[in-house]
Amino acid sequence: MTDTVAAGAAPTDGTKQPRSVRVVLLALMIAMMLAMLDNMIIGTAMPTIVGELGGLEHLSWVVTAYTLATAASTPVWGKVGDMYGRKGSFIASIVIFLIGSALSGMAQDMGQLIAFRAVQGLGAGGLMVGVMAIIGDLIPPRERGKYQGMMAAVMALAMIGGPLVGGTITDNWGWRWAFYINLPLGVVALAAVGAVLHLPRKWSQAGIDYLGVALLTVGITAIVLVTTWGGTEYAWTSTRIMELIALGVASLVGFVFWQTRAAEPVVPLHIFRSLNFTLMSVIGFIVGFVMFGATLFLPLYQQSVQGASATNSGLLLLPMLGAMLVTSMVAGRVTTNTGRYKVFPVVGSALLVLGLYLLSTMDTGTSRLTSGVFMAVVGLGMGCLMQITMLVAQNSVELKDMGVASSTTTLFRTLGSSFGVAVMGALFNHRVQDVMAERAGALGSKVTEQSAQLDAASLAKLPEAAREAYQHAVSSGTHGAFLLGAAVAVLSLAAAVFVKEVPLKGAGPQREDAPAPAPETV
Repeated sequence: MTDTVAAGAAPTDGTKQPRSVRVVLLALMIAMMLAMLDNMIIGTAMPTIVGELGGLEHLSWVVTAYTLATAASTPVWGKVGDMYGRKGSFIASIVIFLIGSALSGMAQDMGQLIAFRAVQGLGAGGLMVGVMAIIGDLIPPRERGKYQGMMAAVMALAMIGGPLVGGTITDNWGWRWAFYINLPLGVVALAAVGAVLHLPRKWSQAGIDYLGVALLTVGITAIVLVTTWGGTEYAWTSTRIMELIALGVASLVGFVFWQTRAAEPVVPLHIFRSLNFTLMSVIGFIVGFVMFGATLFLPLYQQSVQGASATNSGLLLLPMLGAMLVTSMVAGRVTTNTGRYKVFPVVGSALLVLGLYLLSTMDTGTSRLTSGVFMAVVGLGMGCLMQITMLVAQNSVELKDMGVASSTTTLFRTLGSSFGVAVMGALFNHRVQDVMAERAGALGSKVTEQSAQLDAASLAKLPEAAREAYQHAVSSGTHGAFLLGAAVAVLSLAAAVFVKEVPLKGAGPQREDAPAPAPETV
């Protein structure tokens, strides 16, 4: 076959990409959508699932099991790809994800569903990392910017379309098809990758660092459980949370110590010698912190305070996601044409701080137009940051470390989202309950004692006075959450200022002009 894809196959003279490269990129975008769309679809189907399978008390584990497995497996997939070849590890992750999807659709009780969701999460951990690392192999950094718009579009489509698709599938086909829908898409991605993606085969004699994997898995699991359970299942000062914090810290300290001695470390610490890579990890963590907090509280505010319909909740984020898509495309094109990128982390972080501060000023009288403008400012900031962080991180390491660089950056963003949802959520819940107690007395405390986030049906049943009190409480809660987000985003701005504009690597002879921790080979 003459039309195959190999690492570094992208032309640098502005010519059109080979057809096979475009086919592989389409397959990668499908895989990326599978990873991002899943939780969005399942969230809409959860009430129906609980109604059929029961097990309401274990409901949160359907999401938690998936999140834990994804976070814990992400760095392992990156390392396996570096050691044994990107194509094989990516195909394996798709297959595991599809097996988990099929088993989840066949689950007969909540326990089975939780276990099968964990299998699905193991595969999902390799999907996003595989996409980023393969793009890193195929497309030189200087050319990679032009594909940022494609990745941002997939992300926006998943966030907007997920709830709509989930509701439509559940209402018309049944909740099991929320999982089965992954199968045909996954098969298309498998067929395309298997047929036209040809990357160099690798084989490491060192073997997998099992102790490192175990320590990292325990550490990440403890962190995610702390952020998931803290303030909800258990009080932040409870013995269980303290035990998890101690276990997580001890495991991660042990992991770092062991990585300095392992023959083939899961996360080689030398990648952090690059200042840019370390800064991108910090910025990625903050982007995850802010983005997932925003996508959680903005629909809640618009539904509870502005009276928007919950049915089209994904559309409520359109100003933010649309601005993110446009800015990401512009940033990618400018980066490709000029080779310069430092301006985007700086401007993006500044816009993020401004947008989150503006969102914190919203109250019960804020119009949808005004809140939409504020969301667009946040979206402009995220568009400057989302893909640039991965681009600069990959440009900061040798080609042999592309997988661990991609997985480590993805892991920091995942952990940031866990912390963002937990910390902003705790602040939101505390403020809502305080304001409800102040404005509605004992009735207000009773209304929010189970949860500070009421659905539309519960809100409609409240007396007028309690409903008004709840709207003020949600406004106060979102004020605190977004103000915290703005403060955290200041750290991103501080990190962006110290980014060094290292020339982006090109293909062929251009690769040697870009300084890296060590000479890069193709």
